Amino acid sequence: MPESVQAVRGMNDILPPDSAKWGFFERRCRELFERHGYDEIRTPVLEHTKLFTRGIGEATDVVEKQMYTFLDRKERSLSMRPEMTASCVRAYIEHAIGKQEPVTRWYYIGPMFRYEQPQAGRYRQFHQIGVECFGVAEPTVEAEQIAMLVRLYDGLGVPALSVLVNSVGGAEDRPRYRAALLAYLEPRAAELCGDCQRRLSTNPLRVLDCKTDAGSPVLSGAPRVLDHLTEASRARFDAACQSLADLGVAFEIDPRLVRGLDYYTGTVFEIQSAAPALGSQSALVGGGRYDELVEAMGGPATPAVGFALGVERGILALPGSAESFLTAPDLFLAAIGEAARRRALVLAHALRAAGLRIELEHRSVGVRAQLRRADKLHARASLVLGDDELTSGRGKLRDMGSGEEREIALASLASELTRDR
Repeated sequence: MPESVQAVRGMNDILPPDSAKWGFFERRCRELFERHGYDEIRTPVLEHTKLFTRGIGEATDVVEKQMYTFLDRKERSLSMRPEMTASCVRAYIEHAIGKQEPVTRWYYIGPMFRYEQPQAGRYRQFHQIGVECFGVAEPTVEAEQIAMLVRLYDGLGVPALSVLVNSVGGAEDRPRYRAALLAYLEPRAAELCGDCQRRLSTNPLRVLDCKTDAGSPVLSGAPRVLDHLTEASRARFDAACQSLADLGVAFEIDPRLVRGLDYYTGTVFEIQSAAPALGSQSALVGGGRYDELVEAMGGPATPAVGFALGVERGILALPGSAESFLTAPDLFLAAIGEAARRRALVLAHALRAAGLRIELEHRSVGVRAQLRRADKLHARASLVLGDDELTSGRGKLRDMGSGEEREIALASLASELTRDR
């Protein structure tokens, strides 16, 4: 007997009824984002590795430790995308979108890949939904995005939300802050983990995002980015905070929030939930401005801001059992005999064309077994087709909830079921 093949560790199947909950979550995101003017973009799963080393930053954990990278048959280095912003920027530049429209709003849904330790809500193939807005420098955009996310999670019933914001500054702020941070960290290097000791010479800001040293006295006492912003950068951040207040969004300024990717500039944000299912990993979504990335990748200077939310973590936080998200059939057709099964097939085809969800039994099984299956599927109604029903053209429509029955013409099934919805 051949050895069975299983899924790759950290890359999971999503089966019904879980897929129904996923579908509901994705639909709610699509509907909300499209109301805010975002259109869907789809990019390849595979990209040239240099896109991510240049776009995300060589000193990030994502590039250093987590990417799935390999050589293709022509010895070109390719990577499975670990995130989508770099891919969106590549598409924006490659297709000269900036010359076609002054403002571009995209959203995306898809799988990402990182080689990290699987845990609850974090996997090696994981899924993100996010948005990117190109062409708007005004800080009202990031406030609008944060408010949109709060509306999303509030509307889904996700409990105990908290909104954290900070500014990591831009090109004019980084040199001063880097000098202050190094002056503080270098004398304390021995108290840092090995990765952070190495980062001191490459990108000391990444030390603040370290998961190993999180909560250590060294990091808690580090200089704050906000104290080293120019007046212009501070004014932009203050304007973003004022816009959040105008929109009625409660938030907290977290001076340690820097996000894990090098391309962020200016405002960064994170939304967390204390939903018990999330455990100690409370983050649902993170994002911020990346006003310098498009130009750094070879495009025109273009302000930009966006976010990515983890679908797996959103599903964990979303209340309700997976079964409750399944769509129940409007009608279960139970057929007795070959002639009835043929008639049920044609009838189901017509009812589905009318927009109804119909389930029928193709197998030759008894009517009791069919009705038990109808009950298990939580069908709204059932109808038994036998010789008498075929002859008269009428049948008894049974409400599966109340057990009540009423006789109707088979020809009027579509209108009856639609009316009862």
